[in-house]
Amino acid sequence: MNQKDMTLVEHIGELRKRLTIIAVFFVLALIGSFFLTEPLIQYLQFTEEAKNLTLNAFKITDPIKIYMQVMMVLALVIISPIIMYQFWAFISPGLHDTERKVTLSYIPFSVLLFLGGIAFSYFILFPYVIGFMLNISDNLDIQDTIGINEYFQFLFQITLPFGIVFQLPVLMLFLTRLGVITPMLMSKYRKYAYFGLITLAAFITPPDIVSHMMVTGPLLLLYEFSIVIAKIGYRKFLKAEQNLIIEEQKQGLHE
Repeated sequence: MNQKDMTLVEHIGELRKRLTIIAVFFVLALIGSFFLTEPLIQYLQFTEEAKNLTLNAFKITDPIKIYMQVMMVLALVIISPIIMYQFWAFISPGLHDTERKVTLSYIPFSVLLFLGGIAFSYFILFPYVIGFMLNISDNLDIQDTIGINEYFQFLFQITLPFGIVFQLPVLMLFLTRLGVITPMLMSKYRKYAYFGLITLAAFITPPDIVSHMMVTGPLLLLYEFSIVIAKIGYRKFLKAEQNLIIEEQKQGLHE
């Protein structure tokens, strides 16, 4: 059934179906993550960035709290392809056949960019930020007493936003392929996008210019790369629209 012909109740029913599928896979991923969480926490505690730190539990509930948080984050990462597919499946009835096939092929690239963003922030940005913080403590002759809860919260704050932001090129390609936005519009509002990305970088980095630039630079390059990708998607959108008009004209002549 075409999405345009669906009633509001049918839309809600379809959305509930997709959310139910995601919830079922999330529970299954949680079960699998239960066995992976402890080795992952131990690995994160003894990496180059954390091996010189003594992580403390200030509350008796901190260890189980971290265990549950890591387990949930890990489960979300595992089912991220399923979440993207269910989103695509929800909107696909409103797309043409060509658009369905093309947009479905974006999912693997989106997953890779998500993992790439997390890897970039963890292996490049996170070590610098931790080193910066510890250097300030040494210069001020302050003994750090680091809570394990605060350490992992900070880790999530640094890494997860990058996983999301690194999907910007695929998102822009998706929207331009559907004709929702255009590369010209992205170029026109570039300064506002820059302001938003610079603000985002300020929220997820410590207040020093070097770490801020380490985050801002890749984000701005990512936006420019998104414009280049969007131009490719927009050309394909225009070509698809032209082919659709030709097909409709042919059908009109036959009738």
